[in-house]
Amino acid sequence: MSATPDQLHRFVFEHANVRGELIHLDRTFQDVLARRQYPDAVTRLLGEALAASGLLSSILKFKGSLILQLQGQGALPMLVASASHEQDLRGIARLAEGVDAPGRDTPLNALCEQGYLAITIDPDDTDDRYQGIVPLETERLSEAVESYFSQSEQLPTRVWLACDGSQAAGLLMQRLPDDAGEDADAWNRAEHLAATITEQELLELGPREIIGRLFHEEDIRLFEPGRVRFNCHCSRERLAGLLQGFGYDEARSIVAEQGEIEATCEFCGHTYRFDSVDVEQLFSDGGIAPPDDTQH
Repeated sequence: MSATPDQLHRFVFEHANVRGELIHLDRTFQDVLARRQYPDAVTRLLGEALAASGLLSSILKFKGSLILQLQGQGALPMLVASASHEQDLRGIARLAEGVDAPGRDTPLNALCEQGYLAITIDPDDTDDRYQGIVPLETERLSEAVESYFSQSEQLPTRVWLACDGSQAAGLLMQRLPDDAGEDADAWNRAEHLAATITEQELLELGPREIIGRLFHEEDIRLFEPGRVRFNCHCSRERLAGLLQGFGYDEARSIVAEQGEIEATCEFCGHTYRFDSVDVEQLFSDGGIAPPDDTQH
């Protein structure tokens, strides 16, 4: 039984240059797992990735999504977790065919051999996407995320992640730009104290207990929690846009052969169906006119 509901908690060190985020996923993680079954090692990594995406999106000041993607060779060629600015989370992993299931304690760099971590920022109000990529050379996802922050020359950031297969949690600590008169040593203390957190404590303790356990001698302000949930942003319109990429002739050919086009969202499992009338409307009303067969 989890110690806290699915929530995201922000806290700051008063009169210091440090902020933190705590996330706990229970029902959200279960909703993601309800759609697919994975080996234990992949389940735990997916939980950690969902927690990480929620933590990272919480420190970005924009409307849109943050997408965390692992890609490589070996047993796990692809894993994706994303979080919107409203903390709608979703995730999926894809296993390699014909490969033995990885052991429970298989490290990250063995699951995704010769792989990389890509973190993509996708704002809603612009087509400009930012993506940072680092090689997967570490055994833990938390270390790979920290490497991303280090190589992208962003603010010093530390991350701790945990997942027991049924719930996931995470802690993020970040050093803010120094201001005159603030406690210059606060970051060193915070980083040292946060490093004593255990995976069991992350999963079982509530935010006030964790902050009290780690920072009981510090002046901490804990903000009201934000809700976290599984929610897929797929829609019939988005799937229709993908079908337009097939082209009119290909779409009409599929309908003629199969009776309809069936498109299923990999994240939530929802199926959208398009018949011959839908295809005709898609390529006319959608701004792509079907070819005029009367002209030669």
